[in-house]
Amino acid sequence: MISRGLFRGILCRRLGIGTVVAVGTVALESPAVVLEGLLYLGDSAALETIHAEYENMAPPTPLPPMLAVSGDVPEGDQWVYDWKWDGVRAIVGIEGGEVRVHSRALRDITSRYPELQELAAATRARLLLDGEIVALDEQGRPDFDRLQSRMQVGLPTPRMLRESPLYYYVLDLLVADGENLCGSSYRHRRDRLAELGLPAPPTIRPPDPHARISGSGLLDIAAEHGFEGIMARRLDSPYRPGVRSTDWINTPLRIRQEVVIGGWVPGGSRHAGTLGTLLLGAYDPSGALSYIGHVETGRPDPSSEALLGKLEALTRPSSPFATPVPRRRARHARWVEPELVGEVEHRRWTNDRTLWRPSWQGLRTDREPAEVTLPV
Repeated sequence: MISRGLFRGILCRRLGIGTVVAVGTVALESPAVVLEGLLYLGDSAALETIHAEYENMAPPTPLPPMLAVSGDVPEGDQWVYDWKWDGVRAIVGIEGGEVRVHSRALRDITSRYPELQELAAATRARLLLDGEIVALDEQGRPDFDRLQSRMQVGLPTPRMLRESPLYYYVLDLLVADGENLCGSSYRHRRDRLAELGLPAPPTIRPPDPHARISGSGLLDIAAEHGFEGIMARRLDSPYRPGVRSTDWINTPLRIRQEVVIGGWVPGGSRHAGTLGTLLLGAYDPSGALSYIGHVETGRPDPSSEALLGKLEALTRPSSPFATPVPRRRARHARWVEPELVGEVEHRRWTNDRTLWRPSWQGLRTDREPAEVTLPV
């Protein structure tokens, strides 16, 4: 048995002191530190013993979220509806006072959203949740512009938390006290979620799906109140991690499209040396980056100046697009490595698979370029 003093002394010097938790009969550092410390000490027997304890103590392993397809609103008793929240997808694991938050790409984003730590006090269960982090305007509608100011910050200040509050809408329950619920129906998962009694006003908000209204009727309400659209889910649908499924159908009122930036064109004479136009792409089924149009970035401001700095750091000598860029755009283009993801709003897709009248919405730091694909 490792002496308590020796164990703590080595760990404190090598790893730093973390939150003290009870493991077996000895008070030690956080579980992850315990495991690393035992590896350092070479005590394989103790490692195996405590590893099992750690698995039970840690939040459940995050799963890639299930994704929706875009389409017309389905109708029928087998469907329920919810608002399209226009937020950041977040898979949240909870266990014993620890809350871990992961993005759609399973990046750890816990430090960016400290508000979600309120979940630790809201339940003693070991849970894995799927939901969206949302900013709201004065009328209680999702406001992506407000959300963007937080998406860029790794560790928000107290002032930022006060001035730009965020909310977590809990949409699904994937794991509850060690039971994987992904194979259960959406109806069952929602019932289990309701039994947890998770609301922690005002931050944690499990919305109630709309079942006693037609999908088209709810879409009209969404348009009237300024929502982005609605989401329909089949009541009998299982949760398919990482799969884009027709069991979930997203019907937007304004079409949003994620884009990969492959180049840019400087501003005109009045705005020389500034960012003028972005050249946009999306990946086709073969993995080739297709050119899908351009978008103006508007008047120069701090956000466009910051974006220009990022683009200049990614300069490359040739076009990253596998399809031709119109000559009038390519003539003055500055090509970049396709590493930045943004979002535009547009009216529709043209027959030649380009965006019709897009408007720039901003960067999406929660997305990976490979996730940006042409619509089916």
